[in-house]
Amino acid sequence: MKTKRKIGKAFYHVIVCGLGLVMIYPLVWMVMSSFKETNTIFITAGQLIPEKFVLSNYINGWKGFAKITFAVFFKNSLFISVVATLGTVFSSALVAYGLARCRFFGRRILFVAMLLSMMLPAQVLMIPQYLWYQKLGWVGSYMPLILPYCFAIQGFFVYLMINFIDGIPRELDEAAKIDGCSYYGIFSRIIMPLITPALITASIFSFMWRWDDFLSALLYINESAKYPVSLALKLFCDPGSSSDYGAMFAMATLSILPAVIIFICLQKYLVEGISTSGLKG
Repeated sequence: MKTKRKIGKAFYHVIVCGLGLVMIYPLVWMVMSSFKETNTIFITAGQLIPEKFVLSNYINGWKGFAKITFAVFFKNSLFISVVATLGTVFSSALVAYGLARCRFFGRRILFVAMLLSMMLPAQVLMIPQYLWYQKLGWVGSYMPLILPYCFAIQGFFVYLMINFIDGIPRELDEAAKIDGCSYYGIFSRIIMPLITPALITASIFSFMWRWDDFLSALLYINESAKYPVSLALKLFCDPGSSSDYGAMFAMATLSILPAVIIFICLQKYLVEGISTSGLKG
């Protein structure tokens, strides 16, 4: 029996490692290709390790376009991602607290509407949202990329925090009320500190989604100086002339570093927030 278990575990780990390598291979190929000369990338596509490592792709890519360095695009992405994430996390926590702790007419209807919004494809709303933002004069600015997220429009985060708040004993709320705390005092002094893992989990996902958001930036940003990284990468591919794929892969490699660093530093809270969000008591 022990031999069969060992064989089963070995087979399981081989399969998992194999699938993991298949999933991560495109990313590794991109990183390795960023160190190849541009004119040899697709000629040697089947060769993972470059014969000669070059850094010219990073130098050329960082220079950017039309005297706009790639540092500007990174700054734009960082601004959009950080501000939108702060707005998303705070508004989602506030709405989740109201739905989880407050009793008011129509609460269940709002909760169901929030769940239904999670099932609605974002593409369905693109045209009406664009027309709405155009009427407001927001097209061409960062407003459509930031402001809507300050109103808890992502039901996933609200649902995550509701489950987390439901695991906090109500006796803490009652004790705080006896001490004179209002609903806002309970939220800021009791609920927020206790749902820190859920807040960090939401922050990680929100930052990654905003950092990688290409479609929204393509719809609403029309000045190259305001491009985020996700949109600026397409500038390296010019159908009308030669494309600098080496520089594109180099900047794409740099663009994934913030998400990787955040995940490595906060993965403990990410696992804790996901694994305990459904527990009660």
